[in-house]
Amino acid sequence: MKLQINHQSKIPLHTQVEELIRKLIDAPEFRSGNFLPKEVELANRLGVSRNTIRQATNKLEYEGLLVRKKGVGTKVAQRALSTGLDHWYSFTEEMLQQGVQVENLDVRVEKVKADEKVAKFFNIPLHRNVVKLSRLRGTAGEPFVYFESFFHPRIGLTEHEDFSGPLYHLLEEKFGVVVVRSSEHISARLAGPVSRKLRMEPHAPVLFRERFVYDPGDRPIEYNTGFYRADKFTYSIDIKKP
Repeated sequence: MKLQINHQSKIPLHTQVEELIRKLIDAPEFRSGNFLPKEVELANRLGVSRNTIRQATNKLEYEGLLVRKKGVGTKVAQRALSTGLDHWYSFTEEMLQQGVQVENLDVRVEKVKADEKVAKFFNIPLHRNVVKLSRLRGTAGEPFVYFESFFHPRIGLTEHEDFSGPLYHLLEEKFGVVVVRSSEHISARLAGPVSRKLRMEPHAPVLFRERFVYDPGDRPIEYNTGFYRADKFTYSIDIKKP
């Protein structure tokens, strides 16, 4: 990328430098974790003082876009993905809107016996067989969320379905099941047993989300849990005054 600013412009130098660095932040070679050019190098190439460079990078660091390591250099901060209550219907489509191509790093489907929580939500006998779907999801081979889903037996779902695409599209197109409502419980906890799947320390924090999904008749469809890496995800809620 060509590094150049307009010294004849009325736009302050530090503002021009800031916009230039924002473009560097979005460049693939720096987004992947490489260090930005050093302050002295940028100052020489742009014909400005190191204070001008520092003024621009300080602001970007404050915004959480840059991480400065003393004696090492400055690099692009790892951006946290975001999910929200208004996007619960399709996780895959939500991530695509953010420019993230989600991969299924591991998919496992099995029949298990309903525990007390699942049986109570589905209003079925304890230990009745239900289909369980486990999905480790991420991007570029790096996991950031682990989901477990349990489905009501009346749906007719089997362990032989193709779960490579969006889950709720499958339920609607093949089984005529339409989901319209989700009740959520969100909390923080230690990674514990899922730490190995998410490639993190057992005592590292994760965002735990419990989801209860219903059809138009308010009948239970799915019980789902999600373990999100706290260093890669934020959960946003948009609240509007009525």
